[in-house]
Amino acid sequence: MRIAVPNKGRLHEPTIDLLERAGLHLENGADRKLYAETVDPDVTVLFARAADIPEYVADGAADVGVTGYDQVQEAAVDGVVDLLDLEFGRCRLVLAAPEDGDIESVADLAGKTVATEFPTVTREFFAERGIEPDVVEVTGATELTPHVEMADAIVDITSTGTTLAVNRLAIVEEVLSSSVRLIAREDVVDDPKVEEIRTALSSVLAADGKRYLMMNVPEDRLEEVREVIPGLGGPTIMDIANGGSEKVAVHAVVDERDVFETITEVKNCGASDILVTEIERLVE
Repeated sequence: MRIAVPNKGRLHEPTIDLLERAGLHLENGADRKLYAETVDPDVTVLFARAADIPEYVADGAADVGVTGYDQVQEAAVDGVVDLLDLEFGRCRLVLAAPEDGDIESVADLAGKTVATEFPTVTREFFAERGIEPDVVEVTGATELTPHVEMADAIVDITSTGTTLAVNRLAIVEEVLSSSVRLIAREDVVDDPKVEEIRTALSSVLAADGKRYLMMNVPEDRLEEVREVIPGLGGPTIMDIANGGSEKVAVHAVVDERDVFETITEVKNCGASDILVTEIERLVE
């Protein structure tokens, strides 16, 4: 099973980190290599340009891939399935024009020129609205094109909008919302190894922002504790090994933001020996 991942750029390190946290440790590193073995002898990682990964998956060079949703939409290849939102690399593809210009709506671009690194997505966006601008593909510095009279507007990626503001460009409309996705070729979606990879990655995402809370609670105050623990499906109650104890062990998964308040509340309910730990993976 081959996984194609970004070989560089802002998506590379977060992707490698996610694989490592999911237990797919790379055996021979990830720097300046075309591929790497993992601790799973059946899984190999291939390094490719983020823009090429949908094609790698569609053509069979890789079985699954990790890349931005914007790249998947731009590639417009058949037979590729979006399996999982990996919840990082969030950005927007937006239509923007000079803030002091006369482009205020999508309709204003009829017969005008739009520069972009995403011509497929851009043409589809305008076609859905019945507008036909001249779409010009560029390979960088898209935000400069309106200022050198190459284009009347642009369609470009933005995360915070800072670069657009610096270049005196105003957003006219959002074209696409994107994040990094796990994708797979249609004919391998039901492969057990693909499901194993999807489950491993989703378990890391599910654990983010969660904490495991353990405590001992007097049996006669158990219901009070149940009411104040914002647990995932309710707390787990277990007998304590010491046979004479009048307490039970209570375990629960709680959101990190609730830990401070929860500890105070359970202590008021008589809880003791409270322990809070991080969670690496959570299979729901």
